[in-house]
Amino acid sequence: MGTKWTDEFRPDAVRIALTSGLTGKQVASDLGVGVSTLNKWITMHCDTEVVTDKTHGLLF
Repeated sequence: MGTKWTDEFRPDAVRIALTSGLTGKQVASDLGVGVSTLNKWITMHCDTEVVTDKTHGLLF
């Protein structure tokens, strides 16, 4: 079974991925999650305040 991430961790990971200037691969590696998992979280948060209109186009 995979690691269970907290409800607080996921939006923080999304925010980091979209604002850090690092590649998605690097952010995922730094946070210890898969790139596909990080992309899934970004998609899940695209209707929340975590992903704004400004950052929505930055999906990797």
